[in-house]
Amino acid sequence: MRVKVLSRNPDDYVRETKLDLQRVPRNYDPALHPFEVAREYTRALNATKLERVFAKPFLSSLDGHRDGVNCMAKHPKSLSTVLSGACDGEVKIWNLTKRQCIRTIQAHEGFVRGMCARFCGTSFFTVGDDKTIKQWKMESPEYGEEEEPIHTILGKTVYTGIDHHWKEPVFATCGHQVDIWDEQRTSPKCSLTWGFDSISSVKFNPIETYLLGSCASDRNIVLYDMRKSTPLKKVILNMRTNTLCWNPMEAFIFTAANEDYNLYTFDMRFLESPVMVHMDHVSAVLDVDYSPTGKEFVSASFDKSIRIFPVDKGHSREVYHTKRMQHVITVKWTSDNKYILCGSDEMNIRLWKANASEKLGVLAPREKAAMNYNQKLKEKFQFHPQIRRIAQHRHLPKSIFCQIKEQRIMREARRRKELNRRKHSKPGSVPLVPERKKHIVAVVK
Repeated sequence: MRVKVLSRNPDDYVRETKLDLQRVPRNYDPALHPFEVAREYTRALNATKLERVFAKPFLSSLDGHRDGVNCMAKHPKSLSTVLSGACDGEVKIWNLTKRQCIRTIQAHEGFVRGMCARFCGTSFFTVGDDKTIKQWKMESPEYGEEEEPIHTILGKTVYTGIDHHWKEPVFATCGHQVDIWDEQRTSPKCSLTWGFDSISSVKFNPIETYLLGSCASDRNIVLYDMRKSTPLKKVILNMRTNTLCWNPMEAFIFTAANEDYNLYTFDMRFLESPVMVHMDHVSAVLDVDYSPTGKEFVSASFDKSIRIFPVDKGHSREVYHTKRMQHVITVKWTSDNKYILCGSDEMNIRLWKANASEKLGVLAPREKAAMNYNQKLKEKFQFHPQIRRIAQHRHLPKSIFCQIKEQRIMREARRRKELNRRKHSKPGSVPLVPERKKHIVAVVK
């Protein structure tokens, strides 16, 4: 005779102390849980709705400038320090923790065209309409000391932008041409030029630090190698590029902000067509900055809004706007990947959350676990129609909403016209041009 005996180990179900949670045995066999998917779908739907309810991205406004904010720079060592330059030549240094201005400098006569911090964080450089490059100390002057620059270089033409090398005491300026300067000298080490138009922005590559990219007003994006002292290659687009930004994680990827309302992500090895065309803005894109993870970037536009794009997607995941915010001139993504700063025409710098519904402050372990669980549920059911509709819906200002509608009609009309032309022409005479190649005129090496 065989007798079956239930054998249970008390360690599996008895609490060690009365403060412990009760251990509940669970059988994960899917046959025993026929309604699991339905239950998870409901949870995912609720999580998506709550995410939209708690999406309050705007944190604060830093006011103090007396003219439009034209450029900004991040401190390379301190997360809480940000520098901003205005159209009246004033430079302010802000403390983001206290959300107040800690220092004001009358740096230039006319616009502050560009600014950048030195890689060690001890000083910063500014360029302005008065044809000067000035280097300033990051610390405030001692009591009784004059507020004066460490060095001043007087140039021959107006400089429109500046960027510092990521590891060496070298910086680059742009204007009539791209000049590479040594900090110890008052004349440029070398001057790089290709074409005759003015250059609006220059940026050093953060990984391959000897590479530079620049945008010129003759619709060119030119790449330079500092070691060769010659331009490498250039790509000519349909319209002018305002600025570019290198991906901090992938050495050869950069994104360009264009006048034709789009952003173009290029691989510098294959400039014949962009890796991705990012379309959503309804006016010229004026600035772009990458997140430190290299997976997303933020763009500022003349249409009074800022948008966050994933690098591999053609449309934005988030759009930020306020009633008071006017044309956004400059934008920065903080180095801790949590906040976004934007400077606009109406003299304000605004601080936003990078993730609109994120809870700030310390999270309890159970809160963290619930948040991660909800995130996984949202990812699992993201393509279900109802969840997708709720997650993607954004309230837009009437002006932007109407312009998007108008542009959709115009795009549809162009597509229809092209189809009709192809239909009534000799086969092969009207080639099918992919969207990515439509905006590129030529690549010159």
